[in-house]
Amino acid sequence: MEDYIIWFDHLGMSDVDRVGGKNASLGEMISNLANAGVTVPGGFATTAHAYREFLAKDGLREKIDTALDALDINDVNELARVGSEIRQWILDTPFPDALEKPLADAYAKLRDGNDNLAVAVRSSATAEDLPDASFAGQQETFLNVVGLEQVRTSVKEVFASLFNDRAISYRVHHGFDHKQVALSAGIQKMVRSETAASGVMFTLDTESGFRDVVFITGSYGLGETVVQGAVNPDEFYVHKPTLTAGKPAVLRRNLGSKAIKMVYHTDPAAEQFVETVKVEQDDRNRFCITDAEVEELAKQAMIIEKHYQRPMDIEWAKDGDDGRIYIVQARPETVKSRASANVMERYLLNETGTILVEGRSIGHKIGSGPVKIVNSIKEMDRVQAGDVLVTDMTDPDWEPVMKRASAIVTDRGGRTCHAAIIARELGIPAVVGCGDATELLKDGQEVTVSCAEGDTGMIYEGSLDFELKENTVDSMPAIPFKIMMNVGNPDRAFDFQALPNEGVGLARLEFIINRMIGVHPKALLNFDGLPRDIRQTVEKRISGYSSPVDFYVDKLVEGISTLAAAFAPKKVIVRLSDFKSNEYANLIGGTLYEPDEENPMLGFRGASRYISETFRDCFELECRALKKVRNEMGLTNVEIMVPFVRTVGEAEQVVNLLAENGLKRGENGLRVIMMCELPANALLAEQFLEHFDGFSIGSNDLTQLTLGLDRDSGIIAHLFDERNDAVKALLGSAIQACKKANKYIGICGQGPSDHPDLAKWLMDQGIDSVSLNPDSVLDTWFFLADEKID
Repeated sequence: MEDYIIWFDHLGMSDVDRVGGKNASLGEMISNLANAGVTVPGGFATTAHAYREFLAKDGLREKIDTALDALDINDVNELARVGSEIRQWILDTPFPDALEKPLADAYAKLRDGNDNLAVAVRSSATAEDLPDASFAGQQETFLNVVGLEQVRTSVKEVFASLFNDRAISYRVHHGFDHKQVALSAGIQKMVRSETAASGVMFTLDTESGFRDVVFITGSYGLGETVVQGAVNPDEFYVHKPTLTAGKPAVLRRNLGSKAIKMVYHTDPAAEQFVETVKVEQDDRNRFCITDAEVEELAKQAMIIEKHYQRPMDIEWAKDGDDGRIYIVQARPETVKSRASANVMERYLLNETGTILVEGRSIGHKIGSGPVKIVNSIKEMDRVQAGDVLVTDMTDPDWEPVMKRASAIVTDRGGRTCHAAIIARELGIPAVVGCGDATELLKDGQEVTVSCAEGDTGMIYEGSLDFELKENTVDSMPAIPFKIMMNVGNPDRAFDFQALPNEGVGLARLEFIINRMIGVHPKALLNFDGLPRDIRQTVEKRISGYSSPVDFYVDKLVEGISTLAAAFAPKKVIVRLSDFKSNEYANLIGGTLYEPDEENPMLGFRGASRYISETFRDCFELECRALKKVRNEMGLTNVEIMVPFVRTVGEAEQVVNLLAENGLKRGENGLRVIMMCELPANALLAEQFLEHFDGFSIGSNDLTQLTLGLDRDSGIIAHLFDERNDAVKALLGSAIQACKKANKYIGICGQGPSDHPDLAKWLMDQGIDSVSLNPDSVLDTWFFLADEKID
């Protein structure tokens, strides 16, 4: 019987040539990982031998080979015609008797008397799921298949799907011989996720290749909506070392719109076994799985990754009946795990423009060209080389023309859907899940598609100038101090950690508040008393979180912990919020609580806010977030920086207030750094240092306040120079005071990023670290190494 049918528990990874990559992997997990905590539904597979026997019937193989040998896959219309013809030949050919009986017997055994047992019938090709090619979504999957007749039909449809247009094109594009690829059908018990949730997860970050996280996506119902890109799913990042340590490990959460879900068809006589229905608004406004379930998924993913000893791409499903989580597929990740870690490729926009549309970025590249809006697969031949393909959603059927596009933009889809995987393999920037790109963009309009600015992908009006920079980082020369980075955007943390660095010298809380929260903390603390229109706006923002205040704290935790996890165990110095009153006023609800100041730069900011009775409750929320990251999640590489401390009295009060909120200097290894950015700080350095563990120089404000000029004023901008002798005198004084007190001294202002010669001067003064903008790290490093050698 095993010539034609093999049960999963008799299979392992040595059987790829017999049952293909997916089915061999299912067998491997059932056989080897069940006792380790990985749960996989049982089933069986038809063999590659059975498939070849089937194609040998009535000369079918020869007919197919002749048709493919004469095919030019670049002719989209001819590809569609030939593919359709071959698939029909397969559907019209009956199974040989040698396959028919074993298939019926195996299905009866799986059914075990349950006439209503639903199964999934999945494809598994002998060339797929290899470490150098994913074949993601190239063949078909059929869900909620009930009864032997439906199983027979679905298996034949799976066989035919080896000759989908996309599969034919993909094999040619990747250099696989059609004749050498065989197909196996996996028949697996269905997980009842139509009443729960399902999705996809990767054991690395799909965009940066960062290995210390599990990236999980999920939505309601059967998993095909996530896999196909038909839905914008929820997203989660889990930090592997923190999870291993038994601590709360969810770093990031992104609430997806989850507008639809796939469920079993309510009419058993319907031609389709599943149907797509709308998701209720209340369900859309909450995450589809809990943090505990996210962590359970990550644990199973890590077990699978450890067993296979490579990054993995895994499909999962939660059963609505028994509440358990199951793994339904696992295959090697094939893009980021093969990328060279020694070559840093950076796409940089050299100008900005009007943002037309935003979505989720795929990859880190930039592309530009004329928009080509395509409404269906029948219009694919309209896409020419260099066009920006814009559509509701792409799927693997579009692969033959995706490689022509300079960029891809879709209304729907998440970062783990098949189309996203193919876009990464092809090296094409894609922005998915935009919502309304097909409405807002116009056919023929010139646009620039940027995936180089973090999780959010931007479609800009016009053809903007951009460049590609490549650096090899395998042999960085030694320099006598630490180069750290200024990283405000947690979206880019996993990217930036790959640059040579000694940690983060400046992580601005206000960036997290602005980008991830967007609401004034007072508006969240006083949510019930907000005007109706503002309250409704805030309600939308806080969807998925248990309360307005929890939203604020949890989002701060997400931003801080993402930065801390990305750079661990290196130091990450987090600067407490330093918004000015006009900047706080720009947040939702901000005008209700902020004073109107003539000169906000010199007004209610920094330490003065924290100790003020009117802002202290907001400051305490920041403390709660930092305490959770350090004490509960165990990310003690986070240090605290206090900005804009005007007097020694303020310094003492802020340090005492931190201690009252569970952030006592020296406790659990906590260092509290002061930002040295006022002339008074440098002049009275010894007194300020009595209350802090060191200084981080803010050269922007220090220069502005030393020279008495507004750095935002274009009229006197030419006078703004951190290398001015007066500024350098204060810098030197601060450095020497810290050296004398044997305390940390670094600089996190813009100056060293803009002026490598200033970085060289600081190096000569004996500064401990220079924190640079990420885009200047490599250039400054090499400059300083050359200067040192000279």
